[in-house]
Formats: sequence, structure tokens, C-alpha cells
Amino acid sequence: MLTFLALASVVLLGIVPEQSQAIVIYTGWERHGLVGSEIRLSCSFFSWRWTSDDVTFSWTYRPDGSRDSISIFHYTNGAPYVDNKGPFRDRLEFVGNPSRRDGSILIKNLDFNDNGTFTCDAKNPPDIVGRPSSVRLLVFEQVPIQAGVITGAIIGVVLGLLVLIVVIYYLMRFLVARRVFSLSVSKHGKKKKEGSQQRQGPAPPADPSKVKAATSEKKKQESRKDKK
Repeated sequence: MLTFLALASVVLLGIVPEQSQAIVIYTGWERHGLVGSEIRLSCSFFSWRWTSDDVTFSWTYRPDGSRDSISIFHYTNGAPYVDNKGPFRDRLEFVGNPSRRDGSILIKNLDFNDNGTFTCDAKNPPDIVGRPSSVRLLVFEQVPIQAGVITGAIIGVVLGLLVLIVVIYYLMRFLVARRVFSLSVSKHGKKKKEGSQQRQGPAPPADPSKVKAATSEKKKQESRKDKK
């Protein structure tokens, strides 16, 4: 019976096809470029499988204001195929590395007409189920300040203020400690001076008999002067 079950399991495993798993594709969200320059549009994917020899990458392009997309690039069977009739003929180059799951392309000599959405799709058989990822390209005469630069500047200002507050805090502590120390030294010196005076004490009172004798002697001297 056990032998029969084992044979049945082997047969079933051989009959049931290998199931594919989802593939996750990544591109940037938005890229900015200058007229006449070039820009790299990155595309990569995550798959639970090893990178297959049959891996494929496909790029499509939809201009701003249009509903239709056109195919501009395809990589399959180890070779890249660039559209030689579309708007990017002689201006598109494959710069990716499929063995590293990289299907990036390079757009040269950018023009205002290149504004639009670029979509990348990738397959890594048997993982072929995945949602394509899109990146929007905006071409300018001068690249505007991006949100990341503004965010970085804000973070820098906040950190600078925090450092300044910490410096002021420790400076105030130092000044207060110095003032307390000065007052303590001054008070201690004053107490020491008063203590020395108290130790000396007041002058002892004069002896009454000596005072009386001195007074009598003084009167005698005055009477002698009067007789003379």
C-alpha cells in the first residue's frame, strides 16, 4: 500500500505543471532631464526564481496628451531590439544587465516632445505574472529644484537650529555655574574676614584704680603749674 501511494505521488508531481510566482517590477516615479542631454531610465525586478536565460524586458512609451502607447524596446533571447522607426530611433541605447535583473535604457539628445510615460515590463520564466511599472519623464530647459533637495535643506536647517540650541543651553549652564562659583567664593571670603574680627574681640576695659591714679597725677601736675 505504501509503495502504491509513493508511486502515485511521483506520478502526480510529474503531471502537475510547475506553478509560476509573481514578479515585482521597479522603476523610478518621475525623472527630470535637460534639453539636449541624456537620461537613464532604470528598470529592475524581484523574483523568487534564479535569473532565467529566457528573461525578457519590454519598454513602451506614451506621450503626454495621448492615450496610445508604442513599443520602443524589447530584450529577448539574449539580444536587445530597438525600434528604428519611432521617436527614439538612433537615440535609445540598452544599458542594462539582464543577468543582474537590470533592464535600464538610455535616452539621448532629449527634446520637449519626449515628455511622457515610459513603462517597463519584465518576465523571468516561469515567473511571468507581474504588473508593469511606469516612470514619467519631464524635459526642461533648466531642471527645477526637486522635492528631495527642499526636504534636505529643511532637515539641514532643523539640525542647525538643534545644534545652536544645545550650544546655547550648555553656554548658559557654564555662565550660571561660573556665577554661582564667584558668589560662593565671595561669600566665603566675607565670612572668613568677619570670623577673624570676631576672634580678635573688643578691647578690655581700663582698670578703675589706674584711671583714678592717672587722673590724680594729672591734677597735681596742673596745680604745680598754677603755683609757679
